[in-house]
Amino acid sequence: MLEMRLYFVKTSRNYLSFVVAYLFYYFSFAIFSCLIAVYLMDKGYSASETSLVVSGSFLSSMIAQPIIGSLSDRFSLKSVNSVTFFLAAVGGLCFAYADTLWELILGYSLVLALINGSNPVLEKFATISPFKYGSIRVWGTIGYALGSQAAGLVYDWISPRAIFFTFVITMLISIGGLALTHPDDRKQAALEKAKQTEENHEDSHFLSLFKNRLFVQYLFISAIFYSLMNMANTYIPAMFQARGLAIHTVSNILFWAVLCEVPVVFFSYLFMDRFSNKVLLIVPTCIVLAQFLSFGLNLYLPIQIFWTFLAKHPAGMVVVMMNLKVVATLIPAKHQMTALALIQTVRNLASIFAQTIFGVILEHSNYQVMFSLAALTLSVALVLLIFYKIPKRPKENIFS
Repeated sequence: MLEMRLYFVKTSRNYLSFVVAYLFYYFSFAIFSCLIAVYLMDKGYSASETSLVVSGSFLSSMIAQPIIGSLSDRFSLKSVNSVTFFLAAVGGLCFAYADTLWELILGYSLVLALINGSNPVLEKFATISPFKYGSIRVWGTIGYALGSQAAGLVYDWISPRAIFFTFVITMLISIGGLALTHPDDRKQAALEKAKQTEENHEDSHFLSLFKNRLFVQYLFISAIFYSLMNMANTYIPAMFQARGLAIHTVSNILFWAVLCEVPVVFFSYLFMDRFSNKVLLIVPTCIVLAQFLSFGLNLYLPIQIFWTFLAKHPAGMVVVMMNLKVVATLIPAKHQMTALALIQTVRNLASIFAQTIFGVILEHSNYQVMFSLAALTLSVALVLLIFYKIPKRPKENIFS
């Protein structure tokens, strides 16, 4: 009886540590980035200058992510993430005092490079925890929702700069939670064994990933999807503000949009391993396409908000989980962290072009034109997915 009680206490503490790590990491991610376009435009910067700041972060992330992914393949995931979290907190403190355009670019680029670089590592870390992926990752969704809400409250009731001080505090709390987590010994041992087995007969250089034709095709498709999603996430708050909504109302929309992701994550074990890769890629793409069309056609505001609830985070989260599933399907275990980082790198490279191009389009037209062109571009990815010949699923279940 005593042993069972001790086991329960140990398991509960471990779960609580995962909760703190994921909750405050995603809270930090949201509070730092979700109102960046509003923050910069309120400081007097134009849409193209705002795009330049955001594009700089994609460029820095593109450089940082393969490095962080490679380090995570070689060393402890916890150690690598802890260091990057701490450096991100330092960068957030510097960004709070940035005023010139170049200071803003450098500060935002540093922080987002470290946060984005840690993101695929943290997603993978959830799959080797002693708990179901959804029961861990759902706290990240809740954290992101709370961060989106907190951003608006802090922005309105304290000051815009206070957002970044809050980011520093919550990032440090996340480090504390991460330090106390303990992954599942069996899952971690299986991963290490797979890496060692493949060491003898797999090309160890990350460029070997480009020999995988299906993976290269997925890189191209995901680049289109993610670059457009990132562009939309940058401008959706400013678009709603331009429609006459107050900042706190926009924050409420973002908050509920993130909460719509909760059932998708929590019940991921019911459908992510069950349905084929192609179906789980096509469905969220169609949802995001509908969202872009609602913006492009300037439909009734409640309709736009409805599609924002459905597309901004639920559809995007399905594709995030699909990264794990596609990589598990196509890539040997030894290179999976590097492959996930490479997806993020290509995503950021594509996002640089998308932010720049659509920022210029917005400056010379309006949100309707910008999102209509985004819908047209996403249609290309949808056609490619229809003809994409990826295997149905990996050999082993990931989410259940």
